[in-house]
This record gives sequence, structure tokens and C-alpha cells, in this order.
Amino acid sequence: MCGIVGLVSSRPVNQELYDALTVLQHRGQDAAGMVTTDGQKAQMRKANGLVRDVFEQHHMQRLAGNVGIGHVRYPTAGTSSSAEAQPMYVNSPYGVTLAHNGNLTNSEKLKADLFREDMRHVNTSSDSEVLLNVFAHELQVQGAHSPTPDHVFNAVQGVHRRCRGAYAAVAMIIGVGVVAFRDPLGIRPLVFGRRENEHGFDYLVASESVALDTLGFEKLRDVAPGEAVFITDEGELHTRVCAAETSLNPCIFEYVYLARPDSIIDDISVYKSRLRMGEHLADRIMERYAGNDHDIDVVVPIPDTGRTAALPLSHKLNVKYREGFIKNRYVGRTFIMPGQSQRSRSVRQKFNAIELEFKDKNVLLVDDSIVRGTTNQHIIQMAREAGAKQVYLASAAPPVRFPNVYGIDMPTPDEFVANGRTSEEVARAIGADWLVYQELEDLVEAAHDGNTDIQRFECSVFDGNYVTGDIDDVYLERLSLHRSDRMKQRRDVELNVDQTVIELHNHA
Repeated sequence: MCGIVGLVSSRPVNQELYDALTVLQHRGQDAAGMVTTDGQKAQMRKANGLVRDVFEQHHMQRLAGNVGIGHVRYPTAGTSSSAEAQPMYVNSPYGVTLAHNGNLTNSEKLKADLFREDMRHVNTSSDSEVLLNVFAHELQVQGAHSPTPDHVFNAVQGVHRRCRGAYAAVAMIIGVGVVAFRDPLGIRPLVFGRRENEHGFDYLVASESVALDTLGFEKLRDVAPGEAVFITDEGELHTRVCAAETSLNPCIFEYVYLARPDSIIDDISVYKSRLRMGEHLADRIMERYAGNDHDIDVVVPIPDTGRTAALPLSHKLNVKYREGFIKNRYVGRTFIMPGQSQRSRSVRQKFNAIELEFKDKNVLLVDDSIVRGTTNQHIIQMAREAGAKQVYLASAAPPVRFPNVYGIDMPTPDEFVANGRTSEEVARAIGADWLVYQELEDLVEAAHDGNTDIQRFECSVFDGNYVTGDIDDVYLERLSLHRSDRMKQRRDVELNVDQTVIELHNHA
């Protein structure tokens, strides 16, 4: 999971790229990067850390130009080394930089093909560098001294022909323009919009619509599956669907957890979809009581993403809604952290209970989803220590039992608390008196009601059905080895080399 942004403007873009990346910070807190150009040369700054820490004043002053792209990163493939921070760059042809959200499922084959057939060398283990080189090669074979929109779209067509998996990408061709494209299945989100200036329009592409809102851009629409959006340095917009077969299969986990609630993704309000999740979840809880009055005294959300579902749930159950936990916003997402002891410490640092909301009460906690169960186990214990008589738990998502292969760095299946367990067994494992999960059909309906034109959602973490059709047991076993706690801890000892502002020259 990452956040990407691209901007072509009538004025310097460095500050607005910074602002857009800050708005998208929830999509990646591991690293950040930005490339800008004045049409002749480009400047890049990228490093591990939050946006506010990566870009200092002296970096911003050197990131000159009216065209640029940016990225915030969680490591999903490769390592957390700063060498794999994005955007990434190749100097041939023209000088091309690229930022990517997603995961290529055939990256190993592509890497071999790039070396043997395309005569290109990949320096990192990142599939984003693979995607960059595939795009650069397809652009190079067009043989144009200065690429036209047709050349750019032909190159994207070549990317779609060769690449499998989920990818929303934004690339900058130095001295030419910015191109953004989305995989033919539309798994990862991508939107674009415009803002009027004295000469025409500025254009912005981003992972979520909140970036458009924050910078004062009018949202035009989502980038369609298989579509490319090309904006020249002069501000001319061109679009084309570049894949032969397309269908829209947005990732359902965007609506559960990943996206900000104020975003609109594929014409679905994330906020309203989460409200509907809470309503469906309330129905499941009432089923548990078989029409009898429940004994729940108070509904308490697990902040932050549990809040939206908890509100309509409490209303439908006619129970008080209370904020029972205060969240420290300076601790990262725990399901991604390597090592059980580190996750446990982080949960204690992350939440603190308000005792008066728990004492002598039957408390229903509401969370967006349950992955490892580490957070839930410690929060349930905190609720008991605060005096709760009974602690129940409701998950706005179904049990997570399968790995995500499309760009979310979830743990291996044997680290999922629901792996091989019933709901009752999960409840015992995390210390809840009972546990209710959302039904998958209810989750899909909650999102689908926002856009009935969508035929299918990507729900593989819940049902194990991978929409690309190329995932087998061998691939999943290799992924499990790569994502295990041991491998993550091993990669974390690698040295990270800070990337200061680097000048990138146009070699056309």
C-alpha cells in the first residue's frame, strides 16, 4: 500500500506536492520521495521517514519546476531500505521517473526478461523498479526523438501486455510530461482532476480524491481500468484506454481500512460505505441474541477506522456510543511491524483507556478488521483492567485468512489470528467474551450500494479468490517466506543510505 501523486501546474509544484503527500501519509509512513523538473533537468529527494521529516527547507528550495511526482511508501515488495524509496529513475530514454502503488505478481519473470531480452538491469528487489524499466523499454522501442501522446499510450499498452497484478502508477518523462495509468482490473485506486489557471488548467493525479480536495482541484473522474492519462508539460490533457480487456475490481480493503473516510473511490464514498458496514454489523449482533434484548451497555470504537462503523451500529442497537480509548497518533500501524514483542509494546504506547467509560459495564468494542489480533488482545485486556464486566468485539470486516498479493503488506497466513480458527476460537485467543464478524456478502453490499455498476470487488484476503488468476500455492509459499517476521527483521538491519536532492539530467 502506497500513495502516489503527479502534478502539472502553471506555478512551482514543490509545496503542493508536499501538501498532497501529507494528505496521503496514511497510505505510507515508511518513506517519502519527490521529483520535480523545469523541463530541462530534474531534482529528486527521497528517504525513509514521514513527509515532514524527509523534506526540509533546503530540500524544498532545490526541488524547482512546474512538473513533478511524489510517493509515500509502505514496503510491500522488496525491503525497507531507503534505496527502494520512490520515485525511481532511469536515464534512458529521455529520463523517466516512476512512483507505484500495488504489486506485480510476475515481477520475477519480468526481471529476467528485462535482463535477457531488453538489456536492462534492475538494481533493487523492488517490483516498482521492474515496472519502471518495463515502461521505459516500451517507450524506447517507439523510437521517437520527442514522444507524442500516441507513443506514450503505445508504451502503456506494452506495460499492460507484459505486467500482471495490481498497479496504479504515475511517471514523469523529463521535458515531455506526466503519465498516470491503472492496471486493467482497476484494483488499486487512482483519480485525476483539474484547476483553472490564467492560461488553461493545472492537472493533478493521486491515489485518493482527498488530495484533489486539499489543493483545490475539481475531480474529473477515476482513472478507468487499463486507462492512461497523459498531461504534457504545457498542460494538455490526453486520455486513452490502453488495454484490450478491462473490468473494474476495486480492492474492498480500501473501503474497510486503507483509504481516508473523506475519499471518494470509484464513485463510492468511503465514509458512507463504512456507515453501511456498521448497520449490517448491528443486524448480525441482533441475530446473535435471537430477538432477545441484548445486554450491551456501551459501544466503544477502536480508533480511528472503527469509529465510522460504530456510530450507526450503536444507533441501531439503541446503545450509548462513547470514546473509550485515546490514540497516540505517532505510533505506526501494528499489523505491519515485524516481531510480536515490538507490536505488543506499540499497542500499549498507542492506546490509553478512559476508565469511567468501562467500569462495571458490558462493553462492545468495534474494530474495522482483525488481522493478527495483537491490537485487539491488548485492547480487550485494557478494557478489563479499566473495570469492564464483559468485553465483546465486533469486526466490520470478515475474518482475514488469506495473504494480500496486490500491494498490502499483510503477514503470512499462519500469523493471522483467524487462520484455522472459528469465531469462537478467535474470541478465546484474544480474550473476548464473544466475537462477531461481518459477513462477506454484507461487506460487499455496503460498498456496492455506492456504485451499482461495479460487478466485482477484489476480496482475496477474505475469500482467497485472486482476480488476476495467476496465483498458485508456489507463489503464496514464496510470499510467506518473504513476509515472515524473521525475514523482515533480517531486512531491517540493512543500512539505509540517505538520498539528498539529486539532479537528474534529460539525456534525450
